[in-house]
Amino acid sequence: MAQSIRRAIDLIRRSAERPLSLTEAADVLGVHKSTALRILRTLEAERFVRRTGAGTYVLGSGLIELSELALGAMDLRQLAAAPLRALQRETGHTVHLAQLTGNEIIYIDKVDSPAFDAVKLPSRVGRAVSIHASAVGKTILAYLPPEERERLLSHVVLERFTATTVADHDSLDAELARVRERGWAADNGEHDAYVMCVAAPIRDSRGQVTAAASLTAIEVIASLDQLKSNLPLLLDTANRISSELGHTPPSTENPDGPRRGGRD
Repeated sequence: MAQSIRRAIDLIRRSAERPLSLTEAADVLGVHKSTALRILRTLEAERFVRRTGAGTYVLGSGLIELSELALGAMDLRQLAAAPLRALQRETGHTVHLAQLTGNEIIYIDKVDSPAFDAVKLPSRVGRAVSIHASAVGKTILAYLPPEERERLLSHVVLERFTATTVADHDSLDAELARVRERGWAADNGEHDAYVMCVAAPIRDSRGQVTAAASLTAIEVIASLDQLKSNLPLLLDTANRISSELGHTPPSTENPDGPRRGGRD
């Protein structure tokens, strides 16, 4: 298996250097041409290679897209590092940074709270978020174009994890409308009953929301209402990160910002 993976990687690299014929691809993979063709078709379906009009194979756009996503995640994490750590110091709660990557929303940074020395949160950097049952997931979903939101949700089963999980499309649509109206999202123990969270959107230079920052605590440390009392700091942090990414709020934006606090 490991050797097959290495050969497939070598094939992708060779296709970046020059067009490969089916025979050459089979030689690189060390397999019969019929097997090589099946592998090439799989890589083509994922856009890692592209078949030319001449019948040869060249590097596809899929790998370029992954590279851009990886670079974007590294840039965002680097730019957000100082504001997120300042937010953790000011609030004392765990801070997360999540980003939309392909069909998933991934944690790309986490600043742990000292209060969790005894009880660790289940989240970790590199782990996919439950899109419908997390504050960061709902924040990003809320601001996506409708067709992009539907595309993401088509890959998701709206599983009910706890009594407070939003587990049907109509309820989720209503919840996302509330997120857009107030400018932030909450997770009232929707994936893990003991975990509370609030999240705010992060915008890029085009004004698009592809990331979110959050404050998280277990309920015995802070209730959801107590986390909401930190919303001004969270929103300010998200805005600072957005500014670092090149976002300039429109001049017509409400100078008082989104409505803060209150219950869901």
